[in-house]
Amino acid sequence: MNSMRRVELTDKPIQVEEVTSFVTTRTAGAVLVFLGTVREFTAGKQTISLDYEAYPEMALAKMNEIVDEALKCWSIEKIAVIHRLGHLELCEASIIVALSCPHRKDTFFAGQYVIDELKVRVPVWKKENWTDGTTEWVHPGI
Repeated sequence: MNSMRRVELTDKPIQVEEVTSFVTTRTAGAVLVFLGTVREFTAGKQTISLDYEAYPEMALAKMNEIVDEALKCWSIEKIAVIHRLGHLELCEASIIVALSCPHRKDTFFAGQYVIDELKVRVPVWKKENWTDGTTEWVHPGI
């Protein structure tokens, strides 16, 4: 972690207030916080929980690559990207993308870019655990 970025994988709950505090600066007029959470229904099937697994070295490398790209394209002052691993229950946060910029427009564009690219490029897999007792591994881009 350096002074302007925080990129992590964790098996602990995401501390939203702490991450928001990290990205907040005196010179940024906009802070965006995106939380991906475990939802109850996917394509009509009822979920009871999710399990996340990753190839940590590659996942962190890809996460940092995406952050580098965003830093080149938008006036980001600070950014944090943290992805949960392990077992998550309904409503728990699986990912946070938080960033600050001088103006709001950049936060929206940068935030959307980062989360969209994370979903496609980072080797983190999730297993849907359904109420009927079945499970299904889902491609990271889904």
